[in-house]
Amino acid sequence: MANNKERSPVTVRIGGEDHTIRANVAPDYTRKCAAWVDDRITEIRSQLGLIESHKAAILAALSITDEMFQARAQLEETKEWAARRAESLVFRLEGVMEETEGGSSES
Repeated sequence: MANNKERSPVTVRIGGEDHTIRANVAPDYTRKCAAWVDDRITEIRSQLGLIESHKAAILAALSITDEMFQARAQLEETKEWAARRAESLVFRLEGVMEETEGGSSES
């Protein structure tokens, strides 16, 4: 999501702590990313009870990474399915075109 804009400082709250982040993206995007991380930390803390902040952050990072890897795998499967489907459709269309061309040349 990087762009050529100037690095804007944005203060976000993650895990109960304020962090000022400079990024080459729109401030709202940085806030959205920070909220995602904060929500995951909150979720982990609610499941595990009292846990040190850095451990909650590590578990959140692992959870988000797992989610990303699963999404990548699903995307790859979808791309492969779409490629197979497109190939099948091209084959069928070529067959129809051959039939049409063959039928019109005999007339």
